[in-house]
Amino acid sequence: MVNRRTVLGCLGSLPLASAARSASLEAPFLEPHIASGELPPLAQRLPKVPRVVNLAAMGRQPGSHGGDMRVLIAGQKDIRLMTINGYARLVGFNEKLELQADILERFDNVEDRVFTFRIREGHRWSDGSLLTADDFRYAWDDMLMDTDVSPRGLSPDMLSDGKPPVFEVLDALTVRYSWEHPNPDFLPRLAAAQPLYLVFPAAYLRQFHKKHQSEDKLAALVEEFRVKNWVALHTRMSRQYRPENPDLPTLDPWRNTTNPPAEQFVFERNPYFHRVDERGRQLPYIDRFILNVSSSAIIPAKTGAGDSDLQATGIDFNDYAFLKDAETRHPIKVSLWKKTQASRIALLPNLNFKDDTWRGLFRDVRFRRALSVAINRHEVNMAMFFGLGTESGDTLMPESPLYRREFAEAWSRYDPALANALLDEVGLTERGSDGIRLLPDGGRAEIIVETAGESTLETDVLELIEDYWHKIGIKLFIRTSQRDVFRSRAIGGEIMVAIWSGMDNGVATAAMNPGQLAPTSDDRLQWPVWGLHNQSNGQAGSPPDIVEAAELLDLYKAWRRSTETAQRTEIWTKMLSIYADQVFSIGLINGTLQPIVRTARLVNLPENGLFGFEPTCYFGVYMPDTFWLRGEA
Repeated sequence: MVNRRTVLGCLGSLPLASAARSASLEAPFLEPHIASGELPPLAQRLPKVPRVVNLAAMGRQPGSHGGDMRVLIAGQKDIRLMTINGYARLVGFNEKLELQADILERFDNVEDRVFTFRIREGHRWSDGSLLTADDFRYAWDDMLMDTDVSPRGLSPDMLSDGKPPVFEVLDALTVRYSWEHPNPDFLPRLAAAQPLYLVFPAAYLRQFHKKHQSEDKLAALVEEFRVKNWVALHTRMSRQYRPENPDLPTLDPWRNTTNPPAEQFVFERNPYFHRVDERGRQLPYIDRFILNVSSSAIIPAKTGAGDSDLQATGIDFNDYAFLKDAETRHPIKVSLWKKTQASRIALLPNLNFKDDTWRGLFRDVRFRRALSVAINRHEVNMAMFFGLGTESGDTLMPESPLYRREFAEAWSRYDPALANALLDEVGLTERGSDGIRLLPDGGRAEIIVETAGESTLETDVLELIEDYWHKIGIKLFIRTSQRDVFRSRAIGGEIMVAIWSGMDNGVATAAMNPGQLAPTSDDRLQWPVWGLHNQSNGQAGSPPDIVEAAELLDLYKAWRRSTETAQRTEIWTKMLSIYADQVFSIGLINGTLQPIVRTARLVNLPENGLFGFEPTCYFGVYMPDTFWLRGEA
């Protein structure tokens, strides 16, 4: 039986509006542009079939247009938050983490091999140009398959058994991607916080491509923008995830209007955005987002002073008491959302460490288990999170349908006697005069844990762990590094143990990629060399030489060939079981809380939610285009 799914992106039906009705639905912010003829009326800006968001059915209030939202960011690169939070995707997740068409009118999926995309008729980019199959063709022919623009080739998410899809344009509004074997990761990657980009505004970008522009004109543009060559120019002008080019047409709810560098970035409503509420009122409700660049060190203080209307990044749980107190002085409200990380803090022993003795110890599961059960997670939870987190290994949370209590509890209960017994069993029975165990080569059991130094939480937790490990004869030292050099140092075998977060997605479903449980890429700091080998298709690094790690990689590859939910669930469960039992990552606490600060006038932001980069895209799945400001016109 053919496994076929067709998913629509329209959450209701929208009757055709009369000219008078259309005028009453216009955002006041756009009225001067309509009056001057710069913009056509609403009926001509919307797709023939817009995406209708029925807010009442979602338990929210239909709103009114208007107002500005101030947000604090730590640097220019953080304008990407507008792409993440705006969350306009070809295919996206809803609040229940179910996939649905968004920018697309619908998509048809046959056995996770053949994906047919239907574009909304009359859908337009933010500059008013039509979105058509030609924009997908340009992305495929002139970007993804162009060896100058994409010298590394296609993303692994676009390959199945190492092979790319066949791309077809079926008509002006229909495209198809077909693989010989299943590619179950394709749709979730389109819905990701940093998604696969399959569509670009061809009419705009052709001017920067050598296939479509004269050599003289291209040379003049390269000189004008002071870049190395036409490829660098095209890359700069086409960047969607970090939207630094105000001239680049977008499909997002807000578009950047500010050229970098700047201390303030202004994003204005996209007059051609494809979503409307159940009354036919075009989204987004809010006219502008104003992003003010600030030092990361003072973002909590400025948030507490009322300088932000919606803030989550740059603040953490240790700021909560101060922010909650600020409610009494400023018209703000503070909520606590649950983070989606499988472990807020995790210790990652580097199984590819360059020292033979330590590498042997890290690869011995008894040693990893001893380090884990020696940690008093309850005390960490009480000291760092007021007991509001959940003591757990680095595994999925109860909000995931794949959650198993036994995985959370595996080798995570405080048991220093067991830790000592395991270390004795490993052969570390000799101790120095200060109680620190001696290695087989006579050296001392001294572990250096490396931190990126971006959070005092990490060093505070390590100070507690230093005491726990000292009691079992292990000395802990803390070294502060930098995020930019973490990966290269880990691949070079220079990091013994890294402290980082656990799995990004602690609320995964069977349809989501389980690659975070296996050595799939070089940013997995417990096995970066093995991950590099998989990431480079065997061109670099080395394959895993621990049976359980190799099995995890095989299971991951089996998931990528799978087609049925039951099969994927079984694979996920096996991988979670192995990962928990082998303690490849020493998780501590999950279900930790993230402060969410908002102006008291903001409507439709949920009081409770899941907050994370993946899979909720921070605020993304809660649809910030439906947030509105009470009291505005």
